[in-house]
Amino acid sequence: MSMRTLVIVPALNEERNVAKVVKAARARGVDVLVVDDGSDDATGAVAEAEGAIVVRHACNLGIGAAVQTGYLYALQKGYDAAVRLDADGQHSAADIPRFLEALGEGDADIVVGSRFLARRGYQSTWVRRIGILILSLVSATVGTRTTDPTSGYWAVSRRAIELLARVHPDDYPETEALVLATRAGLRTKEIPVNMLARLAGYSSISAIHSGFYMMKVVIAVILQRLRG
Repeated sequence: MSMRTLVIVPALNEERNVAKVVKAARARGVDVLVVDDGSDDATGAVAEAEGAIVVRHACNLGIGAAVQTGYLYALQKGYDAAVRLDADGQHSAADIPRFLEALGEGDADIVVGSRFLARRGYQSTWVRRIGILILSLVSATVGTRTTDPTSGYWAVSRRAIELLARVHPDDYPETEALVLATRAGLRTKEIPVNMLARLAGYSSISAIHSGFYMMKVVIAVILQRLRG
């Protein structure tokens, strides 16, 4: 039996990219929800015109809140699975069937797409890659082994939706969410994916932001471990 699937696209000021992302995802036969996180451009209108369901935040709440809104919607509407897809075009919608196939095998509640397993496609900046390596080592110490802990390309089961709709980390939440899910008894696994360069515009994560993010997440992961 096929899983009723929702693709969640958190978006902030991505009017130049979001139409292509929505179109590519809908071509895979899934519903698409764009969470417009307080954009001051036409992101929401462009996504709606392309056939997406759009939920708008009245102001910018951050990526964690935008993703959690998507999980809340998936929970309320009874979806069996959810796939998170970035609005900048770095995640290839062609991989969605592979995520759902991996999820359907039944041995994982969260499937993470890793850009480092296959070593193909866009590999990110050297600063970010060093940060990813450090976060991989830190997360491994608390029981979450992954080669790409900052990847936002996820597929999750109904069980994971129920958890992440209830509690979800805030800014740049991927590593913290993996630790949270693992400690709650959810199972994770990775599949190789090709990441792409963003379609248009620039990332809001500079070298300075990457360093701050790395320190913040390391502290948060250690604190989660100490809470027991």
